[in-house]
Amino acid sequence: MRDEKIKKLVLAALFTALTTVMTMVVQVPSPMQGYVNLGDCAVLLAAWVLGPLYGGAAAGIGSMLADILLSYAHYAPGTLVIKLAMGVAAGLIFRALRGEQTAKLVTAQVVSGVVAELIMVLGYFGYAGLLLGKGLAAAASIPGNVVQGLFGLVAATAVYLVLDRSHALKQLGTQY
Repeated sequence: MRDEKIKKLVLAALFTALTTVMTMVVQVPSPMQGYVNLGDCAVLLAAWVLGPLYGGAAAGIGSMLADILLSYAHYAPGTLVIKLAMGVAAGLIFRALRGEQTAKLVTAQVVSGVVAELIMVLGYFGYAGLLLGKGLAAAASIPGNVVQGLFGLVAATAVYLVLDRSHALKQLGTQY
């Protein structure tokens, strides 16, 4: 196995653990009653740093593990697919739009993040409505998921910009 592939696998494992922990531990009170977590921040960071394949896998597996460990196992299959799709979409779009200038970088983050969060909102609505049998009552979760998505996108954009300015990403050698 090549050193580069080993490095990506190790970083994917770290992002998997980071996604699980950020979903489970870091909770911020939400105006929509309840809490939002930083799980989507980790999902987007994994996609932007590792790309669609490794980032998507880390996002899906890490989020699924959080569901299982938090006793939401009935959501685990849906979470795996939804967060994997988010990571793949965000990674592909980010790769296509990213440039060297900060303005292009932020545009790539926002566009890829918005698409990924739309996948999350619609994915959980469909999963809860169709597969969990909640029907149209699943629409009640849409506002909370939108807040969750916006929170994750803003946090991930800020963290990525700090890492990019500090040249930490170049030192990791993960920018594709």
